[in-house]
Amino acid sequence: MSTPSTQRDGFTSSFGVLAATLGSAVGLGNIWKFPYLTGANGGASFLVVYLLATLLVGLPVMIVEIMLGRRAKANAVTTLERLAPRGQPWWLIGAMGGLAAFLILAFYSEVAGWVFAYVFKSAAGHVLTTDPAVAGAAFEHMINSPFEALLWQWAVLVFIGAIILMGVSKGIEAVTKRLMPVLFLLLIAIGIRSMTLPGAMAGLHFLFAPDFSKITTATVLTALGLAFFKLSIGMGTMMTYGSYFRDDQNIPATATRVMLADLTVSILAGIAIFPAVFALGFKPEAGPSLLFITIPAVFANMPGGSVFLVVFFVLTAIASTGAMLSLLEVPVAVLSEKFGWSRIRAVVVSVLLLAALGSTAALSHSLLADVKPFGMTFFDLYDFLSSNIMLPLGGIGLAIFVGWVLGKNQTIDALSNGGVLANAGVVRVVVFLLRWVSPVLIALVMLKGLKDF
Repeated sequence: MSTPSTQRDGFTSSFGVLAATLGSAVGLGNIWKFPYLTGANGGASFLVVYLLATLLVGLPVMIVEIMLGRRAKANAVTTLERLAPRGQPWWLIGAMGGLAAFLILAFYSEVAGWVFAYVFKSAAGHVLTTDPAVAGAAFEHMINSPFEALLWQWAVLVFIGAIILMGVSKGIEAVTKRLMPVLFLLLIAIGIRSMTLPGAMAGLHFLFAPDFSKITTATVLTALGLAFFKLSIGMGTMMTYGSYFRDDQNIPATATRVMLADLTVSILAGIAIFPAVFALGFKPEAGPSLLFITIPAVFANMPGGSVFLVVFFVLTAIASTGAMLSLLEVPVAVLSEKFGWSRIRAVVVSVLLLAALGSTAALSHSLLADVKPFGMTFFDLYDFLSSNIMLPLGGIGLAIFVGWVLGKNQTIDALSNGGVLANAGVVRVVVFLLRWVSPVLIALVMLKGLKDF
């Protein structure tokens, strides 16, 4: 086993670790994807299934993925090369995670572009309306414009690349630990305002009063897939961030705090959106555009709404920034450590490749709308391949590797910080879930994805 470099950058404080890891988990998955999937899958019943999926699958895999990264102090590919028995190709899991991160960035950067665009559109007063038709038309005009779609996507990629260039402690950690608390505060403020709208209780009932008759196999599998996407697992991000963890960090406790904070942000986003959806006559199953047609309506009904709308989309941009930083760091870490590239070269090449691949997703609503490989637009295809196929497959691989190859004793030693932490019971539960529960549930998600594909 090679010795990790002592010159490697890393997180400098416990709060920095929490903020950066939370910044990876909390992103557009919470404020954009969670609300529209919840709206399309029955509301509260979907929320209950998602919570169970997070506890049984998401959290255990997240804990061990961070653990593997810290143990090897390396990128996702090298980590599994160092920890696997000689000659066994477990490094392919890390390579597939890096590819998944790349595909996610290809379409995620376009959604982030929408968010950044709405910061400026809000400031100009172009989207502050309570009319669903007007809000929908403004959103459609933006995504149907090839120039706007590419401009905002590429601007976002340059912005994220600039932060990554600054490194781990001065870039990723410094940005996320200053901005994540602000996001929580504004979501609380928006949720309070949303609940004061006439008819808002119907939205709260939709979000918190489960109708278990609405739970279907598709609902369960969608919730499992969302748990993977939202907690940034199976894509190499948590392994890469784990490699920057300090040796005294309590990984199970940190991961649990991240999971709970991530769930809190999702619920706050639901409280901000669904009361307004029902109060203002929007449809909860509106899909990916839900955020962009609902939030402007919330602020159009309050004093100083134009200012708050700008601030909201600024902070939504912050949320997307934290997630994109973790995604881009995966290929950058592999290129710089595995192939000896300078960080500048790794960042520039990654951004340029993403701009090229992502352009196909950005143009999926305009010039390439009729180009549908496997019956999907490029935007939907990248989302489908990563969320439904690659992330579950990576999760199964990680569960099997830790549960059966690395084994219980090494896992207990790593997660107890060499016996310093008295958490052997917790680790045994994690190992049990990884051996017998998580792989089965994850496999169901993957098989559904293959069937749909």
